[in-house]
Amino acid sequence: MGGLFSGSAPKFDPAKDLADLTGKVAIVTGGNSGIGYATVHNLARHGAKVYIAARSEERAKDAIERLRAEGLQPGNGELEWLELDLSDPRKAKASAEVFLTKEKQLDILVNNAGVMRIPYKIDSTYGIQLNMLVNHISPFVFTKALLPLLSETAKKPQSDVRIVIVSSQSISSMKGRDVHFRDINDINEKFGNGMFADYHRYAYSKLANVLYAKQLQRRLDFEGIPITVLTLHPGAVNTEGVRKDPAVTLPIIAPLFKLVVGKLLFAASEGAHASSFAAASPIVKAERDKYKGAYLDPPGKIVPPPAPQAESKELAEELWATTETILQSLKL
Repeated sequence: MGGLFSGSAPKFDPAKDLADLTGKVAIVTGGNSGIGYATVHNLARHGAKVYIAARSEERAKDAIERLRAEGLQPGNGELEWLELDLSDPRKAKASAEVFLTKEKQLDILVNNAGVMRIPYKIDSTYGIQLNMLVNHISPFVFTKALLPLLSETAKKPQSDVRIVIVSSQSISSMKGRDVHFRDINDINEKFGNGMFADYHRYAYSKLANVLYAKQLQRRLDFEGIPITVLTLHPGAVNTEGVRKDPAVTLPIIAPLFKLVVGKLLFAASEGAHASSFAAASPIVKAERDKYKGAYLDPPGKIVPPPAPQAESKELAEELWATTETILQSLKL
């Protein structure tokens, strides 16, 4: 997964180095735990009204209570729950539509939620394998439904609208592969039956995140809409998803894996540095042309994505066209 901070990365303390977000509205998907939770805390502490987008109302409200207990004070931002189920793109669209009835602006969208290494499964309703359904298709639908409000917000004076997508250094495993997104068969690629197949499917979905972000930035630029889109690798972080990795069940590997998770990975609070920087660092606004469509290593260093395919405009257009074709077939 790579180290959390590179030696030449800029120093960054989210408690001190984020912009004043008073009056700003944000959504963080998967904000009830892990990196998303810490990102919510950082944004709310600087004054934003933050919607924790998550499936479980109980877990979201528990997260809100914990956030308040851990240091959110009067004068900080507000916290709200937004129901979001990324396993179903229709529910993802409905979630966005509910949000649009609640707010008249949206300044920050952090697409953080997703699944990691999971067994291969084709969703029976949509015919799409779960890694791509949860990590790409539903966030695509969710963002698309919110884009008109994001665009309207971006037209306001002194606006600073950002879309942040959490990817992963795992995309480096796609190096040397003839990767495509031509049709549903590509989308549902199994990557064989070996012990690393689930890792490759995860990496494939995270590569889709980067390609989507870069293509979205191109389209926004073409339309003259001043929204900044960024993707990032959060670092080697001890999250709930990591602790549920299939390796924890392997008799020989499990003890070593648990040791690595417990001793060598960084806490989620540090893992949220990159997403917090991308969402609210004043540096991004001051140097917007530099950061548009950028891929970040923690906490905010612009680096080439660790898979050369991520820079392919043709592959990004292919992914976008196939995604739209799939959504049209689903009447979404």
